[in-house]
Amino acid sequence: MQVPTISVPQSLLRQLIEQHGYKHDIGKVNEELPLLGTDIDACDDEVLDIEIFPDRPDLLSGETLAYAMLNFLHGMPANPDMNVKPSGIKMTVDAALTNVRPIVYGAVVRNVAVPEPEAEAFVKALMDHQEKLHFALGRGRKRASIGVHDLATISPPFHVKAVKKEASFTPLASEKSMTLTEILNAHPKGVDYAHLLDGMERYPLIYDSDNKVLSFPPIINGEQTAVTHATKDFFIDVTGWDRRACEAALMLICLQLSQRGGTVESVEVTGCDGEIAVLPVGEGKQHIVPEELLSNLLGITLTDDEIQQAIQRMGGRFEGRQPAPEGAPGDSNRMATASAGTSELVLTLPRWRFDLLHPVDLVEEVAIGHGYEDLGTDVPKATLTGLPRPDHHLRRRLRESMQGLGMVQIQSLTLSNESDQFTNMRWEPQHEITSITNPITVEHTVLRHHLLPGLLKLLATNRHHDLPQSVYELGSVVRNHKNADRLAFLTAEKSGGFAAVRGRIQALCNDLGVADWSAEALEPGDGPWLAGRAAKVVINGTWVGCFGELDPAVTSIYELRVPLNGAEFDLEKLMTVAQDPV
Repeated sequence: MQVPTISVPQSLLRQLIEQHGYKHDIGKVNEELPLLGTDIDACDDEVLDIEIFPDRPDLLSGETLAYAMLNFLHGMPANPDMNVKPSGIKMTVDAALTNVRPIVYGAVVRNVAVPEPEAEAFVKALMDHQEKLHFALGRGRKRASIGVHDLATISPPFHVKAVKKEASFTPLASEKSMTLTEILNAHPKGVDYAHLLDGMERYPLIYDSDNKVLSFPPIINGEQTAVTHATKDFFIDVTGWDRRACEAALMLICLQLSQRGGTVESVEVTGCDGEIAVLPVGEGKQHIVPEELLSNLLGITLTDDEIQQAIQRMGGRFEGRQPAPEGAPGDSNRMATASAGTSELVLTLPRWRFDLLHPVDLVEEVAIGHGYEDLGTDVPKATLTGLPRPDHHLRRRLRESMQGLGMVQIQSLTLSNESDQFTNMRWEPQHEITSITNPITVEHTVLRHHLLPGLLKLLATNRHHDLPQSVYELGSVVRNHKNADRLAFLTAEKSGGFAAVRGRIQALCNDLGVADWSAEALEPGDGPWLAGRAAKVVINGTWVGCFGELDPAVTSIYELRVPLNGAEFDLEKLMTVAQDPV
């Protein structure tokens, strides 16, 4: 997976950190910051070049990185909440957008203060952060796309409409008005992202009260609302298909601007379903972690103070403990569920932490905040001695027997098709077939029931080589949607016949220590066998497999013109009747 890289001037980090009363220490950054989920490429007096792991999209700008560094490196008290005020601005989404781009969020950030010498670098960093969020959260703008506008150039309230392709406006970096079709076919951004709107008859446009176009999501913003060096008040729109991704993207842009002195304000959005949402929500999100999960995974029991210090370093807040809910199982096997009689830890972390999906993620947060080097030492309490498979010895003895008969082991594909497995081999399906939902080739549409078809196709591929050719396979088939093990062998030889293959079965039974076995006649046409020249293998009254000569009518389908004989066995049945001497 591609890892996003950001380059942050040390002067910016120093400014953002020292305004809170802390000293920016480059040595500390080099030593400790990688523990936060980063990989430092370069860190000198001028610049910090750093790779951000994909699970930490909240670190993809200099401002949001500095925000996390204040807690992690400098011990500043964490605040998982974002101070959000109501803006009074409303946005309405047409019902027609339900199947076009249904999720639309907005926010306002006012009074962003950037000194004039830094304005150009700030605007560039804002756009760079936006594109990195498109990659990390938006999956190439499909799940979420972001638009940032100069609020001074537009008039609320806003309206998101589903319009026809003939609608037009002046897109960013253009001097003339273009229709939506022209943008998708000729504008660089339209060409790059036109696939996101494939098959749609109408496209989304965001208008203000003066009918001015703000944005054509997820493609391009309007030129009239472009952010400039003089922009102080911002309007942010986020549209997409994934609510969590859209909310996180919205809040991270707001967080970046708030670190530059901006005041975040919420926008009331009436969605395409008629539901009203006021976003962003400032309060952090509460998470529940079973105390026993934390202790079991980390190997130590942490005090409340230790948990508080650890989660504070990660930007969160420890709210305390609460008893496990009534009805909790006595011994829960689910990692997310507490056992009866234990307690749960309540943690609050920022809502923009998109990566926190499961209580195990919270355990990792505590471990990173506490420090892996301080978790102490322990010894494994589980038995580490490997146990053999129940059929291990049988499989070994079968391989030795086959190789002793001069056969070469092969491994064919588990994927096959109904023609090879059943039609060509004259077998009727005796078990449920596991089919591939979206096969990419007609050769691979089901999971195999038998091994012999694979051996036949292998010999067909090698028919230009000298005889004899003897191969075997000890592998898995899938019957009734469950794995089962089978053994099959096949020999192509000029003088081979029923007597030859019967001798191989006799040798195999001798190697397995089976004396009481018999050959019983098969019904004509039951499988690929030549009539009167094939039999069942019965051991102690159990039918374990079949052997015999293959019918030329079957082998000719694979363009094999030489006598073939072989067998196929069920390993599970073999194991029940062949005693394991070990």
